[in-house]
Amino acid sequence: MNISRYEQRVLHVLAQGGHILHRRDPETGRIVEALCLTRDGHVLADCTLALFRRLKRRRLIASMEGQPYRITRMGLSAVRAQLDNR
Repeated sequence: MNISRYEQRVLHVLAQGGHILHRRDPETGRIVEALCLTRDGHVLADCTLALFRRLKRRRLIASMEGQPYRITRMGLSAVRAQLDNR
């Protein structure tokens, strides 16, 4: 699967235990904001709403019962291994 650099970065954060919080519009019920958080609680600025929708459309991320979005098995297989620079 062909995945961009920004998609790789977000999927890598999610694979390490991060999640994506979302906010819905109360009138329409559509998602209007997506915020990617690392497992340490830091915000990843590369995660835009368009990127979130692209990952969701490709089924690389999913939400269970209204919980924050997390990486799926398909997303884990699509992400390339990267060194952890801690």
